[in-house]
Amino acid sequence: MANKGLGKGFDGLIPTDLELGNIVNPGEQVKNTSIEKIEVNPDQPRRVFDKEKLDELAASIKQHGIIQPIVVTPSGDKYRIVAGERRYRAAQLSGLNSVPVIIRNHEELEELEIALVENVQRVDLSPLEQALSIIKLRDQFNMSPKQIAKKLGKAETTISNTTRLLNLPTEAIEALQKNKISEGHARAILALKTDEKLQKELLNKIIVQKLSVRDSEKYVRDHKKNNAAKKSGITQSTQNRIKQLNNKDIVSYKIQKKNVGGSLNIVFKTEKELDTILSRLEE
Repeated sequence: MANKGLGKGFDGLIPTDLELGNIVNPGEQVKNTSIEKIEVNPDQPRRVFDKEKLDELAASIKQHGIIQPIVVTPSGDKYRIVAGERRYRAAQLSGLNSVPVIIRNHEELEELEIALVENVQRVDLSPLEQALSIIKLRDQFNMSPKQIAKKLGKAETTISNTTRLLNLPTEAIEALQKNKISEGHARAILALKTDEKLQKELLNKIIVQKLSVRDSEKYVRDHKKNNAAKKSGITQSTQNRIKQLNNKDIVSYKIQKKNVGGSLNIVFKTEKELDTILSRLEE
């Protein structure tokens, strides 16, 4: 997931330390434990760790040490990581022999998990707060999206769509936080994920021109159609002529350009619409 700045206002609203968060309580005792006694969780959903970022963290640890302790739970004669595997791996790279840990038993972890699940289910949480809480469940308790969906009684697609809000440009995150745009607007902006400049352009139109969610979605559809037409090699003049077939958005079309020639598929809902299309083609 992309790391987006959430702005000072949002930082004050909810902690953005997604790995530690509510697990470590103020004043809890931290102990140093041999790094050899720590093992990773085999069910950890995150399988790939960015090497460059791990190297950067390792360099920081060499200079400053591990500022945030790793949260572990007893596992035989060792301790299994609950939160902080990235710090653990960086500590290995930096050559540390021991790391600071907070040990939680299974009962304590279960209580914390239940509390976090209940927090996500609160009706007064904003979409961004829900997204951050879901990320905490994923990172702090090594849950997959499927497991989180089951615990929350939601569809897995709902979980994925909620967490995707954190991929918005910083400006859009702040606008959503301040209720300048709705969650529906945010999803329309996300649909332009390959072009951050266009995302910001749509955000500005939504705020300045007060576009509805439906208008925003139409903006996205039109952009994607234009892009598809450009990639197909159809000239702007031809595109405009095809658009003239569209009668108040009740007709949709798709251009397929091939090496030689191509096809124009026109979709209609009623015979009356078909008559309109045929009349225009005969003009």
